[in-house]
Amino acid sequence: MNLYRVIRLSRPRFWIYELGTYALGVCAGLSSFEDADLLTILFFGLFFLFPANLLIYGINDIFDYETDKLNPKKTGYEDLLVPELHNKVFLYIILSNIAFIIASLFTSQYVFFSLFLFYFFAIFYSTPPIRAKARPYFDSLFSAGHYVVTGVFGYYLVGGTGNITLSVVAGMCWAIAMHAYSAVPDIEADRESGIETIAIRLGKQKTILLCAFLYACAASLVYGYLSYFSVLLVLPYLVLMYLSYRSDTEKLFKLYTYFPKINSLVGMILFFIALFRVL
Repeated sequence: MNLYRVIRLSRPRFWIYELGTYALGVCAGLSSFEDADLLTILFFGLFFLFPANLLIYGINDIFDYETDKLNPKKTGYEDLLVPELHNKVFLYIILSNIAFIIASLFTSQYVFFSLFLFYFFAIFYSTPPIRAKARPYFDSLFSAGHYVVTGVFGYYLVGGTGNITLSVVAGMCWAIAMHAYSAVPDIEADRESGIETIAIRLGKQKTILLCAFLYACAASLVYGYLSYFSVLLVLPYLVLMYLSYRSDTEKLFKLYTYFPKINSLVGMILFFIALFRVL
């Protein structure tokens, strides 16, 4: 198993999700760049760039093999991880994560606990005995959880002290919608393999309506911070939900391929808004 295959397994097109959430949390927690420990920020930024994503998607692919071999997304758009490679992937995950776990022991209790929650949500999303991804509603909750606590980790790493409850709730709404929408193209493959997800429980159209509602809630919760920007940032998602609601399976999958691009663009704008607050 070469390095290219390992990198592909970690879904480079999704790296921005964890790294961007971390960067957003860092900028939200900083009072000024003069007081920032740049080496520590960059060190853990490296973790959320690659090792964290290898953990999330490597474990996901190991425990989802029976589902994935029935999923058309895995025949070119993503990678099918055959059982012969599972032990090697576990080894790569351990080796790439261990240094960051040790380093977190020398941070604050809030940072360490945030990292603990990240591992809890990321690992038990796919693995027994919880295997949240096969439990409707818990699947979206656990998926959203590891993204949101990444931002919380970044916030406390740089010494953030404010009340972030509203932002965390908004982030959970946003991330739950992100996961639920991503589960819609997998409905048939998951159903054939016996896995029940939020998209299977609610059905395609109800899931998409729920996503639109959650995106609107997230924008409303942060309106006090972002003003009209919150409305502008949620519009692409509402348009995507509208188009997806009216689409058949083939067209829906095509729309889904634009989803990471929208997420990356919106995340970048949020990052720069937070960055300009510090400058």
